[in-house]
Amino acid sequence: MPTEPALKRAFAFVDGQNLFHNARNAFGYTHPNDDVQKLAQAVCTPRGWRLDRVHFYTGVPSPTDHPSWHAFWSNKLAMMGRRGVVVFSRPLVYRDKTVQVPGFGPHTFLVGEEKGIDVRLALDALDAAHRQEYDVAVIFTQDQNLSELATLIRQVAVFQNRWINIASAYPDSPSAPTRRGVNRTDWCPIDQSTYDACIDPRDYRPKP
Repeated sequence: MPTEPALKRAFAFVDGQNLFHNARNAFGYTHPNDDVQKLAQAVCTPRGWRLDRVHFYTGVPSPTDHPSWHAFWSNKLAMMGRRGVVVFSRPLVYRDKTVQVPGFGPHTFLVGEEKGIDVRLALDALDAAHRQEYDVAVIFTQDQNLSELATLIRQVAVFQNRWINIASAYPDSPSAPTRRGVNRTDWCPIDQSTYDACIDPRDYRPKP
């Protein structure tokens, strides 16, 4: 049985869009206003985990389709990079989506989708596990697709005969549509008071 380390090194892997949408659903915020380093620290410190690195992943809309959101993410990601966050971004892929509107019939509109973000997050988390760079992987998401990642990381732990923990962190409130973390992980719900203490005072939205 692997020995649980006294000092637990933690890496945070943050799905930026998932975190934003969950914070919006749980707390009502209308734009990504978190300081991701403070938020990761707020999750790790009470549990005795030493936060060593933060990885952040997001899709970014094109300047043609959404110039204000493109500028917002460009500004925010640049600041994150300067502060030591490992940033990965990709352009959003747009496609038509049709929904049935009661009383009006089908309605088609253009939506942006992230492609490859969760795959890159999973690959980075696995690579760092293989390199024995962390003892705790903290995944900021409620995306159940990443439950397989937890299984793979545990297989790495068995192969290396060492202790590894996998946790999922997510904004949580009674109004949240789902209050579950990722299956096969330890759940770390973030209440509003904790989240609010980690709000970034900078406003990255372009000035009108």
